[in-house]
Amino acid sequence: MSYTTSTSHAAPLARLVGSSALRRAGVVLIGSWLVAASAWIEVPMYPVPMTMQTYAVLLVGALCGARLASETLVAYLAQGIAGLPLFAGGNAGLLYFMGPTGGYLVGFLLAAAFVGWLADRGWNRHYGKLAVSLTVGHLIVFVPGVAWLAQLVGFEKAIVAGLVPFIFGTVLKSALAYASVVALDRHR
Repeated sequence: MSYTTSTSHAAPLARLVGSSALRRAGVVLIGSWLVAASAWIEVPMYPVPMTMQTYAVLLVGALCGARLASETLVAYLAQGIAGLPLFAGGNAGLLYFMGPTGGYLVGFLLAAAFVGWLADRGWNRHYGKLAVSLTVGHLIVFVPGVAWLAQLVGFEKAIVAGLVPFIFGTVLKSALAYASVVALDRHR
């Protein structure tokens, strides 16, 4: 079932940016700061805090498309590694990146690129495909996240501390991302 009649499959911000380097830089900067701002909305947990970042990552992917979403997340990660307080809780730097949350941060890039790749192929335009895209995108964050955490605390503890507590939030944030993409697409 489709909720729009447009024939263009490119993600909305990718269409807006076109070939303009200035627009591209603006979207990358604003998108990276959106992901950073969402890091400040957090439920403190250890060793991995629960934030709104995956919601922002899914939005960036769905609205930007694969290339622009990848550039945005690379910019976000580079700024955080360089020392800007953009990671959860205002953390920054390479040491933080290499800590318990490092795999999830890598997963952000992979998830945004994947969701963006599907958006570029028109998946945003169909209710079922959009839901699958965002759900799988969310799951993609957990693969390197839990694997990385398992290297630090063991597999069982990684599942207990790095996956199970996030299931309910994942469902809610995926639903919120879905509603946001549909609402934004309807109003463009």
